[in-house]
Amino acid sequence: MIARLRGTLLERRPEQVVLDVAGVGYRVFISLGTFYDLPEPGQPLDLLVHTVVREDAIHLYGFLREQERQAFHALVAITGVGPKLALGILSGIAPDDLWLAVRGRDAERLTKVPGVGKKTAARLVVELEGKIPALAPGIAALPASTLGRPPAVEDAISALINLGYPESAAAKAVEGAVKALEGEPTVEALLRAALGRFR
Repeated sequence: MIARLRGTLLERRPEQVVLDVAGVGYRVFISLGTFYDLPEPGQPLDLLVHTVVREDAIHLYGFLREQERQAFHALVAITGVGPKLALGILSGIAPDDLWLAVRGRDAERLTKVPGVGKKTAARLVVELEGKIPALAPGIAALPASTLGRPPAVEDAISALINLGYPESAAAKAVEGAVKALEGEPTVEALLRAALGRFR
């Protein structure tokens, strides 16, 4: 089984990359969260890999961070959630936000992820509740009532999602804007700063 690949990034698309490792080009499927953090083609790239072997194909799924790979493993262990859906879920919600939603039993938040309906969201909450990783001890320890972001941050993320941005990308952009702005910025200020990060 291939567990890790290190080489040169040849091609990148929102759903996959081609990685040159010692002259062999490996096609690796990725989430949008990973895509947004990729270097430019021609640059070195190190990916954690999950290998799926089938009768007619070998599919590789790549991750820049162990947290995302661990969330992927937890998702594909759920009945009815295959690798494609698991990667789709991680394209719509970052791993930390996934665990926060699970810890808070917030199935409604999961229904905002493309491809996840009410029944699937409810099943995710139930089956993932006991799998919050040791990598996120702070999340595991938080009571449900304390979870969540400041209202202005949530509103800015929601506005970006309504504009068509994936939740994981919207959250990353707004959280970056929070760090760049001083004090307690307004929703409008957060939106302007976050949108600037997509240009």
